[in-house]
Amino acid sequence: MAEVSVVVVTYDALPWVESCLESVHDVPTVVVDNGSRDGTVAFVRERFPEVHVIESENLGLAAGWNTGIRETDSRYVLLLNADAWLVGDALRLMVECANSSPSAGFVCPRLSNPDGTLQRSVRGFPTLWRLATEYLGLRKLAPRSRVLNAFYAGAFDHDVVRVVESVMGACMLVRRAALAEFGFADESFFLFSEETDWHFRAREAGWNVVFLPDAECIHVRGASHAGRLYRENLRGHLRFFQKHRGPRHAEWARRLLLGALRLRGVIFRGERGGTYRDAASWLASGDVPELLDA
Repeated sequence: MAEVSVVVVTYDALPWVESCLESVHDVPTVVVDNGSRDGTVAFVRERFPEVHVIESENLGLAAGWNTGIRETDSRYVLLLNADAWLVGDALRLMVECANSSPSAGFVCPRLSNPDGTLQRSVRGFPTLWRLATEYLGLRKLAPRSRVLNAFYAGAFDHDVVRVVESVMGACMLVRRAALAEFGFADESFFLFSEETDWHFRAREAGWNVVFLPDAECIHVRGASHAGRLYRENLRGHLRFFQKHRGPRHAEWARRLLLGALRLRGVIFRGERGGTYRDAASWLASGDVPELLDA
């Protein structure tokens, strides 16, 4: 069994996929393409002929991850966004961390923006209070507060190795043996919250998510969807609550989000306000099960 392999899920991934694949050029890699229309598949096959490319129907990021993982047989699998790339020996550092931390189901690096600044990637699991602090803007009153910004881990020191609740899933090393206990990614999450659900299940099964700041990954945040999927982000929150907090909490989350976005729709004008008003209309169009099936 190989030590590590890489899975990259692509969807209209130009121009970042070259930097992504260059950073792992010496590691067996699978690219799962979710229906790109910008020439991504042809580019990868020509520029990186050693990469195994799978063309798939777009069933979402979690489904793409699972497809890629099943095509590998290594001890660890690095899940790397197409708009992200490793810096230096980041992969070696993550593998060494996993080898020395037998309870680590996931090892995740420090994320940086393309300009080298820190991209705060550590997250807390969603609760009603944490949703309120985000969508009512309370966290902006004290962005480094544990009380007002636990959702985005505002007080978290991104320079220290430690066990965390969750991270942004742009780059994650997964221990294959742990999947037998907490399972593959849940494909009912199309995009957003799939890594949160996965990390939550891992923690419930006794596995840790380890944040490793010595390993660095550059991430072009939002490049894969360009902010177009705001409603899908809300659906991810509702699906997480429905699955892990129960129907009553999921309905409370829907009402909280609805009220917050109606307020935002009044405060903000232009395209941004329109996005909030459209999302509020969607949240008002049905109960949680109906919205999740829509």
